[in-house]
Amino acid sequence: MAPATNRKVFARLSITAGNMLQGAGIFAAGFVLWTAHSAGGMLLAWVLLYFSVHGIAHWLVGRAAGIRFRFYTVGGTGNPQGWPPGLRWIFEHLPFFGVQTEKLSMENASPRAKAMMWCAGVTSSAVLPTLSAFVSWRSGVPRSGAFFLFAIGWAIATLASNWTSQTGDYSKARRALGRP
Repeated sequence: MAPATNRKVFARLSITAGNMLQGAGIFAAGFVLWTAHSAGGMLLAWVLLYFSVHGIAHWLVGRAAGIRFRFYTVGGTGNPQGWPPGLRWIFEHLPFFGVQTEKLSMENASPRAKAMMWCAGVTSSAVLPTLSAFVSWRSGVPRSGAFFLFAIGWAIATLASNWTSQTGDYSKARRALGRP
């Protein structure tokens, strides 16, 4: 059984509303990235992607694997143990999208489908923002090389914290596959 989290939920949204908000965030990040000629624009694109891709990736991969969802939540991180104490408080109060599965759908889903759904969120949160920093660097945005290195480090820390934390998405995926 998965350990309980004390995730602070600020809002609940329909799947349609959540997908529209996250899609708008992804679209805005793409537009900012396309027009960015400064480090500020690159940072904005990175932040927009970081907050917009996680929940919708769970939903997209889960739906493709036959899992149904009830609603989105907006709230602090579901993995507070993955952050050091100073950052933990901040991440417990930032607006992350989470998505609630239908219980029967999850019970009927294959272990592989569940694992893929769990892995999709954190993987997208690490890869897509880092890819945006890479694109900025390759496009010659000033100071983007240093930010790209930061983004790589952040992505590695994100992946590692989700791998090692009992409440992280990768841990949930391992449990879905019957692995400790």
